[in-house]
Amino acid sequence: MTDIINSISALLWGQVLVYLLIAAGLFFTFRLGFIQFVQFPHMFKVMFSSRKCADNEISSFQAFCTSLAARVGTGNMAGVAVALYLGGPGAIFWMWLIALIGMATSFAESTLAQAYKTKDADGNFRGGPAYYMQNGLGKRWMGTLFSLCLILAFGLVFNAVQSNSIAAAFEVAFDVPKYIVGICLVIGSGIIIFGGLKTISRFAEMVVPFMALAYLLVALYVCAINFTALPDVIVLIIKSAFGIEQAGAGAIGYGVTQAMIQGIKRGLFSNEAGMGSAANAAATATPYPPHPASQGYVQMLGVFIDTIVICTATASLILLSQQLVPESGVMGIELTQAALQEHVGDWGTYFIAIAILFFAFTSIVANYSYAETNLMFLEHNSNKGMFIFRLVVLGMVMFGAVGELGLIWTLADISMGLMAIVNVIALFMLSGVVVWLSKDYNEQRKKGLIPTFDKSKHPKLAKEVDPEAWK
Repeated sequence: MTDIINSISALLWGQVLVYLLIAAGLFFTFRLGFIQFVQFPHMFKVMFSSRKCADNEISSFQAFCTSLAARVGTGNMAGVAVALYLGGPGAIFWMWLIALIGMATSFAESTLAQAYKTKDADGNFRGGPAYYMQNGLGKRWMGTLFSLCLILAFGLVFNAVQSNSIAAAFEVAFDVPKYIVGICLVIGSGIIIFGGLKTISRFAEMVVPFMALAYLLVALYVCAINFTALPDVIVLIIKSAFGIEQAGAGAIGYGVTQAMIQGIKRGLFSNEAGMGSAANAAATATPYPPHPASQGYVQMLGVFIDTIVICTATASLILLSQQLVPESGVMGIELTQAALQEHVGDWGTYFIAIAILFFAFTSIVANYSYAETNLMFLEHNSNKGMFIFRLVVLGMVMFGAVGELGLIWTLADISMGLMAIVNVIALFMLSGVVVWLSKDYNEQRKKGLIPTFDKSKHPKLAKEVDPEAWK
């Protein structure tokens, strides 16, 4: 069974997704006029006003923190280490590339999620790829397929990945048995998950900025004390990405193809651009400016922070150490712990354990919120059904804590890949709507106006959006 799962993953990533994701990123980069570069300062400007909303609504900043909570987790600390071990230093270059072009893809999916969002019975906004597939394309079957893939990936498999990394880190740092860590995670996750969507958003808003800043400060300190070695690390990453033979005893030989596949695979797992997951969080916001494209800018910034900033911090910790040894078997969160311990001493192991607890725990509750939204799309949102689903999610958290790493990662890769394929196809089909919304937003900015979504300007779109969501 393990061999079959590995073969499926290799086929999916080696022959399909690498090219599909790069094509999608380049397509939207060109169609949107290199928006991630030309409008780079505007992402921060929108973020500064993203806390504006009524007391009973979810702000753009809260939605951003929820999506960042899902993005910033195991992928940033364990995933980067896995990419380096399996693909070599060159994998980091491909992580950067897929993030830079993926920012345009993220803008597209988040803008569409905002445009086609709906309001549920509790007054919460819900949306995401399943909703724009149904309402924008008129293909509910496509939305159903995506929802099933997302529920499998985020509701079940990814949560097992997160708890696996937490348990492994705590076992190394504090010698705590994995099953004890699993029980504690189940209890903590259950308290927040059963609190509902707004509880998850408020929790993410409090925890995410703190944990990201603390981790970055430690990484910056390590870079500062190894400042003279940084140029060599950058050269190593670039040369390894293209298979240029390294000079010196520290050379690590990896194939270009393997570096590309691992970099793109782990990059997508971390920043989720094109996967359609973060779009579920984007749809929950009451955006400011009140236009779907404003949330596209906010989520585009999330991809930049996740991969270009935080993943690079982890890569620096590892590559500035001597811990990356081929065929040593030391990979994942253990490699990140060993690297920081080399730089700062024993407290580095403990710091990584605490950091991954915050990173991965917030990912668990954010991942659940995505799954819940898609469960509601499938109209399986009865109180009894939701209660059972929450128990299954918590069961996967426990399974991940005591399960085997390799198989769990491979299952995550497959489910993530299926999601991305369905979502990218829908994005291509709705690209005209994305371009129109982007132009409408920026034309209003040029006139000195606060961009506001007036659906009457686009009669076809006016018939497709929820009138309660966009009055």
